[in-house]
Amino acid sequence: MAVFVLDKTGKALMPCTEKRARLLLVRGRARVHRVVPFVIRLKDRQAVSSQFQPIKIKLDPGSRITGIAVVRETGNNGVAVLNLFELVHRGRRISEALTARRAMRRRRRGNLRYRAPRFLNRSKPQGWLAPSLQHRVNTTMSWVARLRKWVPATSVAQELVRFDMQKITNPEISGAEYQQGTLAGYEVREYLLEKWGRKCAYCGAEHTPLNLDHIHPKAKGGSNRVSNLTLACVPCNTRKGAQPVEAFLVKQPDRLKRIQAQAKRPLKDAAAVNSTRWALFNSLKTTGLPAEVASGGQTKWNRSRLGIPKTHALDAACVGQVESVTNWQKPTLTIKATGRGSYQRTRLDAFGFPRGYLMRQKSIRGFQTGDMVGADVPKGKRKGFYVGRVQVRANGNFNIQGVVKDISHRYCKIIQRADGYGYSRVLQRSCVVR
Repeated sequence: MAVFVLDKTGKALMPCTEKRARLLLVRGRARVHRVVPFVIRLKDRQAVSSQFQPIKIKLDPGSRITGIAVVRETGNNGVAVLNLFELVHRGRRISEALTARRAMRRRRRGNLRYRAPRFLNRSKPQGWLAPSLQHRVNTTMSWVARLRKWVPATSVAQELVRFDMQKITNPEISGAEYQQGTLAGYEVREYLLEKWGRKCAYCGAEHTPLNLDHIHPKAKGGSNRVSNLTLACVPCNTRKGAQPVEAFLVKQPDRLKRIQAQAKRPLKDAAAVNSTRWALFNSLKTTGLPAEVASGGQTKWNRSRLGIPKTHALDAACVGQVESVTNWQKPTLTIKATGRGSYQRTRLDAFGFPRGYLMRQKSIRGFQTGDMVGADVPKGKRKGFYVGRVQVRANGNFNIQGVVKDISHRYCKIIQRADGYGYSRVLQRSCVVR
């Protein structure tokens, strides 16, 4: 991955390679500014009138995961990938927490003392989004702002709308000719891949070429409506042939029931993306950078044409007008939104009543839950060096999440303060391009 570089005043410079960053640190010309993502700051250079190559921040917004790619434009609509990120949202957790709080509040109102219910008495401003949806916009914009501090970005791109690319190429096109162009079928296929989880509906096979299959065979009067389409691997598609799905899965009633339910079930994730895409785009315009938009079908076409595997981060790299993508074989940094704690200072039992009390202070011995620490234990059965997220306890003996428990604070040293996110690195794995 490329290393972000700042000058001695904190202004962003062009990213460099890991090897060059290591040499700058060894020679004393730079110091570590941030550990994850890795950022260094030069001691002997100030960017007064530096000329930078064009850098673009690309986004592939999703309901659960948003792909982010920092790319360098190479000319002729080509890009070279510098960094890949996958931002994992916690919108589902926010929704569940609000639902639980609402249920507890209603029970207390009905069983303990009467309080007049409050509903339809609050006006919502124009463009209001539910907290679980607004969170997706806020976290994405937060990371766009962070990246702009670390790289001299010149533009942004977002997967948003569907352009009529065939109309631009051929102004005389009309009618059924639209279905025979370069992007023919990509929008429907991308929808079905998301709906059916990118696996065969009949056997669950993943990472294999998938065909479109008619649940009710077209030879027996089945339509081409999306609700009648599913995904099938080549062997299952061949065995099913023109059989109705009820006959093909007569010995698998559970799978048949699930397919029939899934066929007409709406995509909640797609609805969430549709609700937030314009809010995100309007927020991106406030940055003052030129904003480019593209459709999901165009992104899939670029990725398939260039032979790039399917990931959220690599989808972001393929957003927009792209003729070539180089240096995409990089590890992806997964950024998981964890929050900064909670105002709640009690636990609740099954009936919504307080059960015990939590600590009144978040900081213990200079540490907070979520801080990244290094613990060097010199002796005892836990002797060794450990690195990870710390979970503080009032007695001063902390846990390093998923690594070791009951480590004294005396052996811990701060590496990076908690910022509301957890980080992990994922290497690119080879997979079938779909």
